[in-house]
Amino acid sequence: MKNSKRLFALLTAAVLTVSLTACSGGEEPSSTADAADDKTISVGASPSPHAEILEAVRDQLADKGYELDIVEFTDYVMPNVALSEGDLDANFFQHTPFLEEYNASNNDTLTAVCKVQFEPMGLYSDTLTSVDQIAEGAKVGVPNDPTNEARALNLLEAQGLITLAEGAGLNATPLDIVENPLGLEFVELEAAQLPRNLSEFAIAAINGNYAIDAGILDKVIVNESSDSESAQEYGNVLVVRAEDADSEKTKALVEVLNSDETRDFINSEYAGVFIPVF
Repeated sequence: MKNSKRLFALLTAAVLTVSLTACSGGEEPSSTADAADDKTISVGASPSPHAEILEAVRDQLADKGYELDIVEFTDYVMPNVALSEGDLDANFFQHTPFLEEYNASNNDTLTAVCKVQFEPMGLYSDTLTSVDQIAEGAKVGVPNDPTNEARALNLLEAQGLITLAEGAGLNATPLDIVENPLGLEFVELEAAQLPRNLSEFAIAAINGNYAIDAGILDKVIVNESSDSESAQEYGNVLVVRAEDADSEKTKALVEVLNSDETRDFINSEYAGVFIPVF
């Protein structure tokens, strides 16, 4: 009886071992095949112009055998988080200084693989048509993230409204303001919030994509110059995880976003509001 029980136990163990081995052997090729057959590229983007530019390259990607999944975000934080956590293949919404700030703050290694377009930041107003109309003590809205706030301060300096400390450049903060002849009051807000709160300010420094989303392009007083330091530094980039910088998906995205067809689309669709930089 004891020998029968022992034989049964050994046979049961053998069957379980074969079953588990078969399952393991079946799953691994399937997983590899799934990875090879993954022809969907998921890209996080702000609605305009990034998602619109991506939509314009959909057919180009299809010609390369890829289906494009555009995931829209309305803030400057979650697209990088989602990419870092593996929920996206790439994102397209930011410039290199913003990316570098994110990586430094989060000990991350997200990587820019190409520049696409420059989006001039502008000074916008509900009530004014010239910087000469700005009154003493007026409230000025500026983005609260370091890179875009520095950009806003440089734009204000270019208009003669403030003077920044020598060498502050694109690292400027309000602490670098050494002359403020009108006694302007600076109010920091998340960049996406500035258009919807424009009425609270005499002027506000607003990123071009948010101005388009809010339909306020007709309220711009002045834009960054195309030959400014900002124009050289703040071209918007396609970003991927470092380990995916040379992947086939990434190569396909770079090719279509930097194609002649895409350049023509940006020039015709946005007529100088956004400028291709490739």
